[in-house]
Amino acid sequence: MPDILLSAETGRKTGSRTTRRLRAEGKVPGVLYGTDIEPTPVAVELKALRQAMSTESGANALLSLEVDGTRHLALAREFQRHPVRGNVIHVDFHVVRRDRPVLAEVPIVLTGEALEVHRGDGLVDQQLFTLSIHALPGSIPSGLEVDVTDLVIGGAIRVADLALPSGVATDVDPEAAIVVGQPPRVQALGGGEEAVSGPEGSTAGGPGGSAPGGGE
Repeated sequence: MPDILLSAETGRKTGSRTTRRLRAEGKVPGVLYGTDIEPTPVAVELKALRQAMSTESGANALLSLEVDGTRHLALAREFQRHPVRGNVIHVDFHVVRRDRPVLAEVPIVLTGEALEVHRGDGLVDQQLFTLSIHALPGSIPSGLEVDVTDLVIGGAIRVADLALPSGVATDVDPEAAIVVGQPPRVQALGGGEEAVSGPEGSTAGGPGGSAPGGGE
């Protein structure tokens, strides 16, 4: 998809007072940096930033950041969010080149239905939700799909099983599990109710243990 145009203001002063004023005006403070550019304090409209990040590419959207009449090819990085409201309160913009690979985090999306796992009352346990990859800025995939249709209890789909798009590579351990077919919880604990129940139906808590919720 084409680069997303995003305008940025420069000349902002640093400091908490200026930052609060910008946020009150619906703007997000940030920094523009790169190999051939001095770190530059900037500010962008929060609404425009949200729109830029809401495309299919998500946080890896390729931006044409206009600063003082000059456009920089950039990626938004290092989002800081409000601990309660969750809105973006600071963002770094990394200037990139089309012909140089960059590091990016790409979401992993499970597809299909693991019927064998569900028939055995097991659990499809996703252990890796994003994958760190290297790719040219214009070739970063919006997501990586993992089909769990053939997953069975005790089985796993690993990084080595991924079919990465052309031009995309990863340094993540190929043996790292993305998704695992976990056995039923009772079976995993070692058997039936006898494995978790004490005499007369009470829950075993080890020597001197008592049922949860019990008191003096």
